[in-house]
Amino acid sequence: MNRRTFLATMSSVAALDPASTFAAGALEGTKTTSNSPPRKVIVGAAMQSFWVQHPGLEKRLAQLAGLVDEMAAHAKTKYARGLDLAILPEVAITGEATGDALACSVPLEGPVHDVFARKAREHACYILVPTYLLDSKEKKLCSNAAVLVGRKGEVVGTYRKVHLVVSFERETMEGGATPGHEFPVFNCDFGKLGIQICYDMEFDDGWAELARRGAELIAWPTQSPQTSQPTWRAVEGRCYIVSSTWRHNASIFEPTGKITAQIKPPQSILVRELDLSYALLPWSSNLRNGEALRKAYGDKVGFHYYEDEDRGIFWSNDPKTSIGEMVRSLGLVELEDQMARVRQFYRKAKAQQ
Repeated sequence: MNRRTFLATMSSVAALDPASTFAAGALEGTKTTSNSPPRKVIVGAAMQSFWVQHPGLEKRLAQLAGLVDEMAAHAKTKYARGLDLAILPEVAITGEATGDALACSVPLEGPVHDVFARKAREHACYILVPTYLLDSKEKKLCSNAAVLVGRKGEVVGTYRKVHLVVSFERETMEGGATPGHEFPVFNCDFGKLGIQICYDMEFDDGWAELARRGAELIAWPTQSPQTSQPTWRAVEGRCYIVSSTWRHNASIFEPTGKITAQIKPPQSILVRELDLSYALLPWSSNLRNGEALRKAYGDKVGFHYYEDEDRGIFWSNDPKTSIGEMVRSLGLVELEDQMARVRQFYRKAKAQQ
């Protein structure tokens, strides 16, 4: 029996028993959001190099505020509504620490907070502000941080980069910065937001903890433009990942592992609407690569189906009907449901040997 025949058989079994112990939302390790109403979120990211002489804090803040303005204007032009989240690149305010992170770090209080609080209120959006942050002048402490400013200009919280880059020659971490030790998830009005910064990409603990805490969207301000690792991090954590970078590309990675949006030079801003209430559907003959849902619901459903991956991501454009309801109405089965049934089948088969 080939893979497609087996999956078609399992899908048929699932359709015959929709009220089984594998009901949606009660699966092994599931993170499905398909039963929630649509949750559209417009996210902005940037690709901007900061390997230049620092122009001074006032000019740098004006430059970054201008990037947020561009994202907000693009959102209104493309989607006829405002930006929800602007993500700036790693240490965008201060630039790279050249041997002494403390010397270039800045406090949050004062111009930094004033500028981004004003922009957040102006555009009614969250802004993720990365910088070398002066934590204590007296204790000579600073961190590579990303500060989340809320829609009303309030500070929602701060993530401090845990995995700092090591200089073996100087025996320091990023010019003497202090690493963080927590992986918070922030409850925004659109969903659960996690943050990782650049080198954090290389280590499992942060991504595992954010997944455990239910992060649905992870902002990744970074100097590194890599795309291979974010691809499998998005699949493994069943989340969207948005990179805001210094070079080569800024990208949005779907829970399918596919890059759903990307910019490269000479573009500088990336703006895309995502829906955090979605269903991942595996191949089945009844799905017809998504056309079955399109035929039944027309423009009320949106999706990206990937024949090269035998799966797709689907969302509802109808506030009154969740994508989960649409999927079940056609007897289709989400990826989590199918995999849980397959695992049970394997366990049962092993027990009978």
